[in-house]
Amino acid sequence: MTTPALLPLSGRRIPTLTPGVSSFPHHRATLRLSEKFILLLILSAFITLCFGAFFFLPDSSKHKRFDLEVLFRPINSQRRDADTERGPSVRTRIGTHYSLRDKIRADHERALQEAKEKLRKSKDELKAEIQTEKTKVAEDLKKKDGPKPLPPVPMPKLVGVNDGDPGDPDTKEKRDKIREMMKHAWDSYRQYGWGHNELKPLAKKGHSTNIFGNSQMGATIVDALDTLYIMGLHDEFKDGQEWIEQNLDFSVNAEVSVFEVNIRFIGGLLAAYYLSGQEVFKVKAVQLAEKLLPAFNTPTGIPWAMVNLKSGVGRNWGWASAGSSILAEFGTLHMEFVHLTYLSGNPAYYEKVRHIRKLLAKMDRPNGLYPNYLNPRTGRWGQHHTSVGGLGDSFYEYLLKAWLMSDKTDTEARKTYDDAIEAIERHLIRKSNGGLTFIGEWKNGHLERKMGHLTCFAGGMFALGADGSPDDKAGHYLQLGAEIAHTCHESYDRTVLKLGPEAFKFDSGLEAVAVRQNEKYYILRPEVIETYWYMWRFTHDPKYRQWGWEATQAIDKYCRVSGGFSGVKDVYSSNPTYDDVQQSFFLAETLKYLYLLFSGDDLLPLENWVFNTEAHPLPVLHMANITLPGSQNQG
Repeated sequence: MTTPALLPLSGRRIPTLTPGVSSFPHHRATLRLSEKFILLLILSAFITLCFGAFFFLPDSSKHKRFDLEVLFRPINSQRRDADTERGPSVRTRIGTHYSLRDKIRADHERALQEAKEKLRKSKDELKAEIQTEKTKVAEDLKKKDGPKPLPPVPMPKLVGVNDGDPGDPDTKEKRDKIREMMKHAWDSYRQYGWGHNELKPLAKKGHSTNIFGNSQMGATIVDALDTLYIMGLHDEFKDGQEWIEQNLDFSVNAEVSVFEVNIRFIGGLLAAYYLSGQEVFKVKAVQLAEKLLPAFNTPTGIPWAMVNLKSGVGRNWGWASAGSSILAEFGTLHMEFVHLTYLSGNPAYYEKVRHIRKLLAKMDRPNGLYPNYLNPRTGRWGQHHTSVGGLGDSFYEYLLKAWLMSDKTDTEARKTYDDAIEAIERHLIRKSNGGLTFIGEWKNGHLERKMGHLTCFAGGMFALGADGSPDDKAGHYLQLGAEIAHTCHESYDRTVLKLGPEAFKFDSGLEAVAVRQNEKYYILRPEVIETYWYMWRFTHDPKYRQWGWEATQAIDKYCRVSGGFSGVKDVYSSNPTYDDVQQSFFLAETLKYLYLLFSGDDLLPLENWVFNTEAHPLPVLHMANITLPGSQNQG
């Protein structure tokens, strides 16, 4: 995980430099003056030419190509003479002649005034105006051509998209409470931050971070749509759909995180499409995906971390190991991109992620582990730092989920996942002196005995991947998932607020406790609750619902404010301060996983749905019926 200043960037998840001032200001001013002088000469010549042309125009009474009188006569006097044989009077013709001259003179004066105003503007302002006009022309042409219609494709088998009644009244009451929390979060955003990416619930205004650039793309709307749908909040869903139809525009001059836009926007739009069947979500998802493709224009095909949606220019985070791309970011595209190829018929999406997998398969891996950094120019690893938390986590998640989403036909993904988990278990997973199983981080040749909140998703991953494990290890991995869930629950239980810190240590006699002040915060993260839900689905052990309810009560008590929900800065303080951010993933993930935890298993059954790393459910694709370049059914 990165420093708090860069939040909420993560695996499951700079300031721009001010352009330099010219060192030759006098020369630049002289250049601008000469350009204005030339432009003035051209305009003067043009005006003189127009006046000369007027005096040498042929007499309209002799050359009746058009009726100037009709053209310039006031509207109420444009009527036909009863005597069609008699032409216009001399007075009328002279009046028309002077009217035309006055009009041309007025036009010339207006043009001259506009030219003077232009000359008062700086070179940059003129360039901006020219660019605006060019953009307008390009947009007009695009509208004229229109977007290419997407090919009709069969809808995958969709099971359990609503209801999920848990049966007993107590569980239903808890689920209704979670639904009410979702409504409070959404209504607050609707009232105070509508159209902005996120919400500042104390300040009661919109909020955004550098992962979304400088644009208002309604991240919370897109991220929350499927949660609203499965909770039966259909009026709220319709409001979100209308905003997307009317306002969601990807032709903005904004530099965005490829990873975050993929998991939140494309994942959210795809899930909304599959759940509701509304075509607009599919169209918007493909339009946005086209804007991300230029990020792959690197020497290796490993994408840049960020891309400008308008220009297509990409770059990496300045802090990321000498300009490297991040494993969890370029490794968390596969699910969405396979669905994009399926829905659009464009093989480019599948080919991009297929290429990434092939490149990684050829590379040496220290101790069988995947470092978090890879240079997209050289194709070499950056510093050898391996993590199942921030910067690495969802890469492993997507290996498993690529196999599940392919109806278990993508055996290459499964084999890669199994090999990676074996190396992780050998080198990163340990037991503390107090008997807590944890996943450390490999740094500079040694194991750091620290685990992040983000790493807590792995308990659910181990449980999800248990079925299909090699050497009859299903029971082992289900047990490993349970141990990770227990450790992460302890990180919650050992705080004052009963909410987990961002990171916690296992040394110096302290276990599952944050040591540094900058690791004591909770920003409404979902990973621990995600693991509770998977463990509940696979074991139905009531403790997971009990733990989930504890977390629900703590969030409602300590994070709820009148304007929504906020993260807190210190989970060990009985009087916590707020960070004043309602993260979009709180609505997309945290509240969704809590709702599913208290729902029946028939709501989004895991045999039919696979959740992306932002908790957006995507249906299993039966690959035998789908043609993808390089897929198993093509040999």
